[in-house]
Amino acid sequence: MTTIALPSYDDAIGRYEPVIGLETHVELGTNTKMFCGCPTGFGAEPNTQVCPVCLGLPGSLPVANRAGIEATIRIGLALNCDIASWCRMARKNYFYPDMPKNFQTSQYDEPLCTDGYVDVDVDGETVRVGIERVHLEEDTGKTLHVGGATGRIHGATESLVDYNRAGIPLVEIVTKPVTGTGARAPEVARAYVTELRDIIRSLGVSDVRMEQGSLRCDVNTSLNLPGAEWGTRTETKNVNSLRSVERAVRSEIIRQAALLDGGGSILQETRHFQEDTGDTRSGRSKETATDYRYFPEPDLVPIAPDPEWVARLRAELPEKPSVRYARLREAWGIGELDMQSVVNAGAVELIERTIAAGASPAGARKWWMGELARRANETGTDLADVGATPAQVAELQHLVDTGKLNDKLARAVLEGVVAGEGDPTAVMDARGLGVVSDSGALTAAVDEAIAANPDIAAKIRDGKVAAAGALVGSVMKATRGQADAKAVRELILERLSG
Repeated sequence: MTTIALPSYDDAIGRYEPVIGLETHVELGTNTKMFCGCPTGFGAEPNTQVCPVCLGLPGSLPVANRAGIEATIRIGLALNCDIASWCRMARKNYFYPDMPKNFQTSQYDEPLCTDGYVDVDVDGETVRVGIERVHLEEDTGKTLHVGGATGRIHGATESLVDYNRAGIPLVEIVTKPVTGTGARAPEVARAYVTELRDIIRSLGVSDVRMEQGSLRCDVNTSLNLPGAEWGTRTETKNVNSLRSVERAVRSEIIRQAALLDGGGSILQETRHFQEDTGDTRSGRSKETATDYRYFPEPDLVPIAPDPEWVARLRAELPEKPSVRYARLREAWGIGELDMQSVVNAGAVELIERTIAAGASPAGARKWWMGELARRANETGTDLADVGATPAQVAELQHLVDTGKLNDKLARAVLEGVVAGEGDPTAVMDARGLGVVSDSGALTAAVDEAIAANPDIAAKIRDGKVAAAGALVGSVMKATRGQADAKAVRELILERLSG
């Protein structure tokens, strides 16, 4: 086998112009599948959420899910698309193990939404990404490759198929070719998917969790010499993280440049991104539209959205995420990176509601992005399901602000809240965790610490006030951390000032 020397990214970009395109699949968060009544919950036992319709058994007939159609229209409107007044579903025919019917109910030449755009910010510059189409279809089953090191088909010894996902409503968002981005092509791809994810999340139509497959991205990449026709594209399938979208574009640019430099040609094919190495591997030759033998779905009536319905959905669109985040970032006094961390954690609304309940922006962020985010990560739950409400977090911060709790005690109180023991004040009282504010008790504890540490007390009397920290620690230990450390320090210095 001949090994091809790979150029650096800068060298590849110096000789070739990249053209990218992204096909993003979004699983909708409907209660039932697109054409039957099977549930759509994630994580069920394999092949337990299936029926004759989504398995394609003879004689079964589909019925369209109105909620799926509405969600697709809302996505199209949010992406500045035109909404079709009449369109049809089609059968996309191909055999693959995760296709129980051997065809996919999708849309072909009559998509529901067309000709939109998304503006993204890359290094302070706005890049407009055109949207070719947004169409509705059904998802396939899930294939699990086992026996290999990476979970990919390469190196696997066998494959298992779970049809629970087959039939879940899926929206495919296809961009127009994105040109003129040069060296920034990978960053533009990542910025676009990030913005798209935020828009869809704001609509409440999908949880867009890439790690669970509810948002998946196919990355198309081609290279051409400056001024020449566009090159042959490859399609890197099912990229499942924002970072990997960027890496997949970068990797394909380098790989294709190496082939072209050596006089080779690019094969139109699907490829698979390798998380461990950051490169792509060949999948299968890419079919064309004629290979799929599209024809109108005979068992479903056409879709003709009522213009008044579409107008109402347009009027109900939420504030654009980019506008909302900029407004909140300014109100909360935080930077772009901090805001992005809040967005990625799914904490925007939780923090907003905590502030509305009386907490400061800093206090609300501290608990949701600190202790509660840590607990959510440890338990594998969503932040909203971690066990504390915005009102409870605001109450907890109020107890800290008023001196009834310090941060250490507040964490212990929060532990009780998450465990279901009640609101923060009730937990504080039941566990006896409030800050010791009785001056007599504090004075007694300070005197005991001074008597037990005469050498440290002597240093403080000699003017070495930094030594007071040791006595503060002793008092805090004696009071189980329930004393106010600042008040303890002041009292120590007062008692030893003479």
